[in-house]
Amino acid sequence: MPAGLPTDPPRHGRAPVLGVDSGGSGVRVALTPVRGEGPALTWSSPEPAVMGPRGIDARSLLDRVLPAAERLLRQAGAERCEAVCVGASGMATLGDDLRAVLPDALRDTLGARRLALASDAVTAYAGALGQRPGAVVAVGTGLVALGTDLTPESGWRRADGWGHLLGDCGSGAWIGRAGLEAAMRAYDGREEGASPALLARLEALFGPAPELPGKLYPRADRPALLASFAPEVGRCAGTDPVASRILREAARHIAGAAAAVCPRPDRDDERTLPVGLTGGLLRMGEPLLTPLHQELQLQLPQARPIAAAGDPLSGASLVAAALATDTLRLPTAAGLLRIIC
Repeated sequence: MPAGLPTDPPRHGRAPVLGVDSGGSGVRVALTPVRGEGPALTWSSPEPAVMGPRGIDARSLLDRVLPAAERLLRQAGAERCEAVCVGASGMATLGDDLRAVLPDALRDTLGARRLALASDAVTAYAGALGQRPGAVVAVGTGLVALGTDLTPESGWRRADGWGHLLGDCGSGAWIGRAGLEAAMRAYDGREEGASPALLARLEALFGPAPELPGKLYPRADRPALLASFAPEVGRCAGTDPVASRILREAARHIAGAAAAVCPRPDRDDERTLPVGLTGGLLRMGEPLLTPLHQELQLQLPQARPIAAAGDPLSGASLVAAALATDTLRLPTAAGLLRIIC
């Protein structure tokens, strides 16, 4: 059922905008007044869009988004959307079907005049920093960093986001895999890099250690399963040196991704640029945040770490509103942010 709906939502003279956030943890939709004249109407589903031969399956996403959007439009007393922004995990590398199918479907069903198809890295950036120069690291199950100084010449700078087999270093999946490896080393009786504490947590969550490969490797959601062990690494870090070392290394990777994308001020430019941190992994708290802030100070002394102002759904809504009002300043780039008018 839709969440956060007012009992008698106000009717607005101007068509609202629609933001969509599609990721590994599900699909969320927000219908928002263009100029913030009232509350957003929201809907969410824990079921993510499925993967097909062309990457993210557009029809599976539309089957969730379109009925929800039509319901929200009726509740807002509106007939159409002025603009739509769809932010999707994998848009850059797995978004061929989305780019081919979404524009016509969103126009035909929702009457949208302007559309934006964005990577979830872009909507995370917009949600965290809005439309100002800086860098954002989104760290959850995976990890991606994005930065810009908003000049047409520079565009976007991106680091990581390559998935759990090729990258996502410092992410929940990366921490969980490192913790499980340390546990298996302890099970083998090896000394280097072994953690009996993490072995105990592995067996409490997954059962006997030798059975873990059979439970892990056949699953399509391996990154999520790996990431589910990251909180256990955080819980052990206060007393277990191996777990603590894993989080310090994760912090180095996260800060390194931020350093790779953060705009470099001119030598005479004394500005401090904001670095936004967003994503579910940050809920781990002090065991990760303390070494992370230390690493950011070492690797990006000119930057100013800040808490994200909003999440990727609020970022998608911001992009849609900026499209509707001709105020979009974020760079466009193939795979990251595509505008269709």
